[in-house]
Amino acid sequence: MAIAKDIRIDLSPEDIPKRWYNLAADMGNLEPPLNPGTGKPATPDDFKAIFCKEIIRQEGSAERFIDIPEEVRDNLIYLNRPAPLQRACRLERYLKTPARIYYKREDMSPLGSHKGNTALAQAYYNAEAGVHTLTTETGAGQWGTALAMVSNLFDINTTVFMVKGSYEQKPLRKMLMHTYGATVHASPSAQTEFGRKILKEHPETTGSLGMAISEACEMAAKDAETCYSLGSVLNHVMLHQTVIGTETIEQMRIGEIEPDYMIACAGGGSNFGGFIFPMLGEKIKGRTDCKFIAAESKAAPSLTEGEFKYDFGDTAGFTPLLMMYTLGQEFVPKGIHAGGLRYHGMSPLVSAAMNRGMISAQAYEQVETFEAGVTFARTEGIVPAPESCHAIKAAIDQALECKRKKEDGTIVFCLSGHGMLDLYGYEQYLNGTMQSSSI
Repeated sequence: MAIAKDIRIDLSPEDIPKRWYNLAADMGNLEPPLNPGTGKPATPDDFKAIFCKEIIRQEGSAERFIDIPEEVRDNLIYLNRPAPLQRACRLERYLKTPARIYYKREDMSPLGSHKGNTALAQAYYNAEAGVHTLTTETGAGQWGTALAMVSNLFDINTTVFMVKGSYEQKPLRKMLMHTYGATVHASPSAQTEFGRKILKEHPETTGSLGMAISEACEMAAKDAETCYSLGSVLNHVMLHQTVIGTETIEQMRIGEIEPDYMIACAGGGSNFGGFIFPMLGEKIKGRTDCKFIAAESKAAPSLTEGEFKYDFGDTAGFTPLLMMYTLGQEFVPKGIHAGGLRYHGMSPLVSAAMNRGMISAQAYEQVETFEAGVTFARTEGIVPAPESCHAIKAAIDQALECKRKKEDGTIVFCLSGHGMLDLYGYEQYLNGTMQSSSI
């Protein structure tokens, strides 16, 4: 029920979605992943070395809706689902804008971000398949944190390859993963053949998500009882995250909110896709005129500067080829505080939507995003994650455009996580030492 129609809208635990929404069912004619050796569409066997059977099935599914297992739904409650939809009244007043601004509060999860939505599902399916260890990558650490925690619920060990730049920059995030029981390595590492090769060739590298993915995939492929778990990009991850957008649609219905814009940050696509895909499905059916904006970093502007083509999802070339916007598998972004946005490519589903003109994108410098984050903290009282600051910047820009045109408008954005373990970045912004993030 709504606490107040246009201030904060809460749902009850019974309202946690019972099904995930699969945008692939409504897109049609998507370019399939390719086996890099044969150049032919990848088969389930091409994924068997790193994924369990149900994850592979979901990855290639064209079903519009897939039921959420009860055990997963029950545990989503402990991640503070359903998450509130809240109006940014004080930010509106500060901006003196006629626009109405709402934000979906994924920051309220005890894990600190939206990442637990898919971590729960992936850990559950792997446990059902008898997997004893999961390997993964993490950029800023939110994904690694989520998988490390939920793996405890299913008696699974977790090994995390954390991008070296973030590993050194965010020691508290690393300690949180250790607290949850994960083994954490700075990537590139000496734990894998690929990691040792990169360290030999580029000993000073700060790493990248593409490198970390390669290490995690290599380790999983060498052990039949170990699987790889991915925090973004692929279709099954987008699927699990649609609990965000499905809840948001119900909350907007309760609050009689008709969004003109829906905005979220985009690195690999999990937050953006999870937030907008259910509403994009409504737009495909002609039920809304809402516009969708992906806010990315100028350190890795795949949507705004990348090329739409087949490319590997990792640096070493372990994955099938994916049709996506990409800066190239060997691209190494600058070290920035929004480590979750430092990826060379973009989700194939998000990329297809961009290529067809269904969404738009805007890239931002990290200094201007932290300025937006500080404004949000001082008005709304919440310190946002550096990734979320990109969505806030885009929302503020849109609200100021409404002010310039003297038009009202309704803006809904996703606050993907909090920044309480990212205060070093805020310190740099506030003391004027923050570096440019442009490539």
